[in-house]
Amino acid sequence: MSGNDEMAAAAPRATRKQWLGLAVLALPTMLIAMDLTVLHLALPTLTADLRPSNTELLWIVDVYGFLIAGFLIPMGAIGDRIGRRRLLLIGAVAFGAASVLSAFATGAPMLIAGRALLGVAGSTLMPSTLSLLRVMFQDPRQRGAAIGAWTGFFGLGTVIGPLLGGVFLEFFWWGSVFLIGVPIMLLLVVVGPLVLPEYRDSTVARPDSISVAMSVVGVLALVLGLKWIAAGGLGGGSGTAIALGLVLAVLFVHRQGRLTHPLVDLGLFRDGAVGVGLAMLVLATLLLAGSQFLVMQYLQLVRGLSPIQAGLASLPIMVGITIGAMGGPALVGRLALRTVLAAGWVVAAVGMVLVSRVSGAPDLVLAVAGTAVVGLGLGPTISMGTGVIVGAAPPQRAGSASALASTSTELGSALGIAVLGSVAFAVYRTGLAGGLPASVGATAGETLAAAVDVAGTLPPAESTRLLSAARAAFVHGLVTTGLIGAAIAALSAVAVAFLLRAPRTPDAPPATGVDNSERSLAEAED
Repeated sequence: MSGNDEMAAAAPRATRKQWLGLAVLALPTMLIAMDLTVLHLALPTLTADLRPSNTELLWIVDVYGFLIAGFLIPMGAIGDRIGRRRLLLIGAVAFGAASVLSAFATGAPMLIAGRALLGVAGSTLMPSTLSLLRVMFQDPRQRGAAIGAWTGFFGLGTVIGPLLGGVFLEFFWWGSVFLIGVPIMLLLVVVGPLVLPEYRDSTVARPDSISVAMSVVGVLALVLGLKWIAAGGLGGGSGTAIALGLVLAVLFVHRQGRLTHPLVDLGLFRDGAVGVGLAMLVLATLLLAGSQFLVMQYLQLVRGLSPIQAGLASLPIMVGITIGAMGGPALVGRLALRTVLAAGWVVAAVGMVLVSRVSGAPDLVLAVAGTAVVGLGLGPTISMGTGVIVGAAPPQRAGSASALASTSTELGSALGIAVLGSVAFAVYRTGLAGGLPASVGATAGETLAAAVDVAGTLPPAESTRLLSAARAAFVHGLVTTGLIGAAIAALSAVAVAFLLRAPRTPDAPPATGVDNSERSLAEAED
């Protein structure tokens, strides 16, 4: 019996209560992912009702993701101190209240405020769910399966968000998409205390306020800069934001090394698997988010599907992600971790090659199948990469480790849309340059959606010409990003095979940690 098998045999096995707890934790995870995408379908009716300016519309769309990314690390540390279940329940109440505020917003400023509160509340849910899984599932194999299921539900949320949102918008007003989360949060508040354990470490110091400010502002600056690049290319504003974010990141790391009680325990990085896991999470979510972002536009703007039809067409993508996320941990029992992950990256490379073979509107099956294969290949990395990071942390620092993993996925998603989106739209603009009248070329050259809108105002012959040119240019951009993505995936497969070693299994929690957990559980029950 190997050392890992011996440790797995010695670890306590999860009971029915823990598996019920996993089901409860999966619901808010799915909801967070849904809220990242569901608003996109509501924008036309929302804009007609609230009449936001362009700047207000940008903040309505982006403030939610910005604040989730910015507050993940501070909330992870706060959860370690005050109790992860307690923070989760506080966040659930706040998320439900912010959902109601957003649903019944009477103006753009009110909706921006509601979305901002949703982002802050959402940042409490992701690290809390992951770190509670670390405590609930002590057996490494069961923990891998649990995190795989958690990842699968996150992927499910990203896919069914547009589908469910389309159904709600078919029968109700735009604010109804925000009310989807209220019953889920209510269920979490009622059932959570019954099936979820409490864990906190009273020896953890109060989070350093300067580190919190550096973390929030630094991550927000990076994400904002990347969003600006995706919208209009690299410019003075985006370059300044990214530079500010990078400077604050360097200062943040330097400060953590000097603090007695850092916000992020740099000792986690002594395990090389943690650094590799973080890098792989960023790259995996980069490819997944970037390819989904472009393929969803292909389905609606090139193929001409309605939002509900596009959601149905994207179901195979969800199936691929779910199978990969839940099947990868099962294979680790038979194959080495790095073998499974490297093979997954090879599969993802094949999927990106399929995407690169799309040549026009008739290639619907090729586009969907390619993205589904990408999800199938990257599912193991997203689930087990998260498991490597969380599993390498001692239980009393699992909240901080979970926040690092979640922040990596958020940054990867922003990078995917910014980097692959920027490449695709640069190719798109180049393909349209000089081929259209100046009266429509500037507007149509912004995005494919803008070209479709302009085409609706033109005579039939000119409209057909513009749509044909714009769709061909977009498909050329999609093909280019497919080839780039295939190269990234192939290089990542080689890197994983050579760099990833078996992750260090953290020591058992000290007696004080157990006492703290039991004491906080008793306090919660009192």
